[in-house]
Amino acid sequence: MTRAHRSGRRTRWVAAAAVTALGAGTVRARRRLAALPVLAPAGPYGAPRPPLPGWHLITAPGVAADEATVRAATGHAVREGLEVVDLVPARLDAESTLGLLRLLDPVAHRTDRCAPGQGAGHALLVSDDVHRRAGLDSAVPPGSTADLLRLVRTLKEYAPDATGWAITPGLTVPPPDPARHAEELRARGLPPGLLSAARLAGLALLVKCLVSAPRWGAAATALYWLQPAVVLGPARGPRPVGLARDTAARPLRALSGALRTLATPAADPPDAAGDATRRAAYTAELAAGTDRFFEPRRPDCPWCSAPDPAVRLRTPDLLQGKPGRFTLEECRHCGHIFQNPRLTRDGLDFYYRDFYEGLGGDGAALVLGRMSDTYRARAEMLRPFTTPRTWLDVGTAAAHFCNAARTVWPDTRFDGLDMGEGVHEAARRGWIDTAYQGQFPDLAGRLAGRYDTVSMHHYLEHTRDPFAELDAAVKVLAPGGHLLIELPDPRSRAGRLLGRYWLPWFQPQHQHLMPSGNLEQALTARGFTILAVQHGAAHQSNGDFLGAVALAANGLVPDPDSPWSTVPATPARRAARSAVQAMTVPCYAAALALDALRTVAARATDGGNAYRLLARKELG
Repeated sequence: MTRAHRSGRRTRWVAAAAVTALGAGTVRARRRLAALPVLAPAGPYGAPRPPLPGWHLITAPGVAADEATVRAATGHAVREGLEVVDLVPARLDAESTLGLLRLLDPVAHRTDRCAPGQGAGHALLVSDDVHRRAGLDSAVPPGSTADLLRLVRTLKEYAPDATGWAITPGLTVPPPDPARHAEELRARGLPPGLLSAARLAGLALLVKCLVSAPRWGAAATALYWLQPAVVLGPARGPRPVGLARDTAARPLRALSGALRTLATPAADPPDAAGDATRRAAYTAELAAGTDRFFEPRRPDCPWCSAPDPAVRLRTPDLLQGKPGRFTLEECRHCGHIFQNPRLTRDGLDFYYRDFYEGLGGDGAALVLGRMSDTYRARAEMLRPFTTPRTWLDVGTAAAHFCNAARTVWPDTRFDGLDMGEGVHEAARRGWIDTAYQGQFPDLAGRLAGRYDTVSMHHYLEHTRDPFAELDAAVKVLAPGGHLLIELPDPRSRAGRLLGRYWLPWFQPQHQHLMPSGNLEQALTARGFTILAVQHGAAHQSNGDFLGAVALAANGLVPDPDSPWSTVPATPARRAARSAVQAMTVPCYAAALALDALRTVAARATDGGNAYRLLARKELG
């Protein structure tokens, strides 16, 4: 078989895969559209009026709803037990409607307490209770569609299982503003440059398929071209403006829109003054260098005290791109892997800053919000052994686990403990009942014996002294109580394969990575009985290859606009970063496929990148 024949055959397979993906996406969009309720059509448009008592109508600029529409939306919310309703205009343009249907599954998002809030960005109906708890000010309306998109993400957190969506015929909206498209994507938590690069790559692929595999290429192109009409044409409810025109011009509109987004400079941050202050603070802190953030190197293993550990890897900060280099060493005797030299408390404060909160808060929340299946699997691990009544989640961050675990254990009291301010926000959202902020060993005395369940999910590896954390758990648990721990598995083969680009090394945050056998011995020595250990079931599905691509791309060209960047944010550096991000699009696609295969193998062989352990504190 000649090279040309082999190339043509590969192209046919690619074109066939494109047809399959487009067909599946079209069917999915139709299914999701059918799941959106349609409010009864309202009468003639009139001036906006207040909703019924107990509700607030929040609209983007230029959006109007008549009284009949407001009453229909309020009645729908009361009947369905909703506290937040995103009103989707029936006359929304085709591409905006399709974009919403890619992100929003109305059925799944209604029941998934951790699913991120998505909406059309035009109007929201909000109950008094959620409006009050979220601290909204009725006197300050949203300034743009992007503001409303950010607001629905926030409100979904305050009404995690009481947020709904409805197609609303009696809603007038202005035409979309292409100049604000990138801003609106960022408001949804999506990267405009990467998405535009992916769209351009998809269009180029369709052209290649048309040339090299005309039959399959024509089928893929036709399906892409006609998708708006197929999804929205005969649908019940939406009546997009200019559907035929937009369908006919779809490839050209997609091309011009992607190029426009790539050419659009990053918008100024909403808090420009705060960003300048943050940059000045980082500049002053870095002027003294990073050596002061490290303790002296220790010559022995902190777990078993064996001497002469071996260097496992050295790496810069591939997560945020902050200055500094970090070393992980491995004990030759027990296999414990630890950061050496270890960060000081000031160093931890510096490298954690703007990761889970501040600048990195939205990104962290987006990642944590996509792990509902993992959270429920953790909670389900207790089912054969106990029924938890009082549960303390240590290192809870924003309490995503507790929020999801309520669907498994609805009668359990969930409390959360963390160092960050986010634990108090979790209490205001209702994700936890009581918030504790501080170090677990410091708070253990006042919490002694209060809980029948304590969990530490990807927490112990962040601590300076894991033994002190385990001792605190012994103190807080009542006799017969259960301790649930999940950790990265340092013996994962992917760690050796991917080297510094294996995400679970997570430098500089991870201080200790202990094999499961070491942890079992430490717990047994403290009076625990090991009930179950899971490896394959605890595997993090996107933690290997997808994470490696992200770390490599970020490490190659760190964000020059970050306030800790030590290089000037010139147009050339911004362009280089955009180019690298664009070139990684095919790599992300390949990484997703590899991670899917890796997950299947991990489940089948009971070996993955993490492990989960359940232990019982014995009586006496």
